[in-house]
Amino acid sequence: MTVLKKVFSDRILQITAVVTLISLFFARPRLEDINLHTIFSVAAMLTIIQIYAYLHVLDVLAYKLTSIADNMQKLNILFTLLAIISGMFLGNDITALTLIPLYLNIAKRCDLPQILPVTLIGMGANIGAAFTPWGNPHNIFLVSKYSVNALEFFSWSLPLLLSALVIAFIIFHFIPRTKIPVQDIKQIDISVRPTVVTTAVFALFFLGVFKVINVVIPMVVAIILALLINPKILLKVDYALLLTFTCFFIFISDIQQIPIVVSLIHATVNSETSTYFTSILSSQVISNVPATILVGKFTTHAKALFLGSNIGGFGSPIGSMANMLVLKTFTQNASVSRSEFFKKWIVMQFAGLLILTLIGWILLLV
Repeated sequence: MTVLKKVFSDRILQITAVVTLISLFFARPRLEDINLHTIFSVAAMLTIIQIYAYLHVLDVLAYKLTSIADNMQKLNILFTLLAIISGMFLGNDITALTLIPLYLNIAKRCDLPQILPVTLIGMGANIGAAFTPWGNPHNIFLVSKYSVNALEFFSWSLPLLLSALVIAFIIFHFIPRTKIPVQDIKQIDISVRPTVVTTAVFALFFLGVFKVINVVIPMVVAIILALLINPKILLKVDYALLLTFTCFFIFISDIQQIPIVVSLIHATVNSETSTYFTSILSSQVISNVPATILVGKFTTHAKALFLGSNIGGFGSPIGSMANMLVLKTFTQNASVSRSEFFKKWIVMQFAGLLILTLIGWILLLV
């Protein structure tokens, strides 16, 4: 009952469902428009992520890194880099939900700054998630839709990651090296065997994303593994996101059959540059996951859509689901002014958006 309540209380799913129902009055969805490879890939990804979360792998890494930080600059660097690496493998949502409360608990106990570190963790999670095909769910859609191979995908994502790292280290340079108390390591036991097996399933999932094997295989294996470790893991899976993907495929299948709508959308994505900026702007309004699916159905410019949708995750609170989770998690766990946090967070978000938009445009042209 709790799972159903969580699913149907999801705002993005609610809006998507309403829009999809309206679209049914204009056309009927076609089965071939439902990208089952994307849906099965996302289901596998979400299950594997929840297994890792249950095994507390990220928690242990965070506490160990915290124990070696003796000043604020080092603490910010370690947490931001951990957010980037975690975002690559666990996605930006889980990274934000795990690392931000951990950091804020330490910050409240030792009277440390809260606003800048939390902002950097959230932005780091978005950058890390953009680097891998599974870090952001819409990247899975891109790989499936355009049959992108691993070499091509990472040739797009690596320059974006390196550019963001340069910006991050410029920011780190201005953070003072204020001494902080040495933190005690919280003892958390990791079950080695399940972690190793989960990592093997993750490797299988990698092959599934790039269609080396049928993605149904890692999806089924991941579900079986979750049941063997603890069936309650499956209760944590983000089923709302799966339903949102399904609804958007139905919605887009419907509007593809309305000539005037198709003409209008084609007019905005008729080149690499227009696709790039359309995906960034639409992400600011409807979030980057649905924006990618919408724009992706009407353009052949895969690289432009990749850069635009991932960079579009910065900026507004709804640019990325992770942004909303950062705001929510900060509100629930912080001890400083929420309004002050939002003002500074939004300034940094849009500054990051503007800088990365310029960098992305350069990467698109070269």
